[in-house]
Amino acid sequence: MSRFTRFTSIALLAALGVSTSALAAEEHDLLAAPLTQAPGRELTALTVTYGPGQSTRPHHHGADAFVYVLSGRIRSQLEGGPERVYSPGESWFEPAGAHHVVSGNASAEQPATMLVVFVAKPAAELTAMDSPAQAPVPARTQSK
Repeated sequence: MSRFTRFTSIALLAALGVSTSALAAEEHDLLAAPLTQAPGRELTALTVTYGPGQSTRPHHHGADAFVYVLSGRIRSQLEGGPERVYSPGESWFEPAGAHHVVSGNASAEQPATMLVVFVAKPAAELTAMDSPAQAPVPARTQSK
């Protein structure tokens, strides 16, 4: 989908009263390979792009995740930790099973893209979204 088509679709949905935060983030698989130095584990790399103002429901990962912001600004919070906003070149680590309660684009005007590298068992569920009933409402914090 072209950038124009994607943002035109988002604008149309917003005009119809559909929240763009309810849309799925755009994911692009980059690489999947077994790790020779960690038998029984594999690496999966992908990019995730959030449209302006877009976010995902709270979720867990069945893998260790290294996240690196490529463009835009990403809001992120693991349960029990502070909410942070990460800019291009910044990164964080999420251990397998951590509850990711906030994940989304910090900008209402620009898209944001991150590189996510997972290390997991071959059949692991990389991302499991909480059901809407499970999703906690995290306290909002101010980011500078």
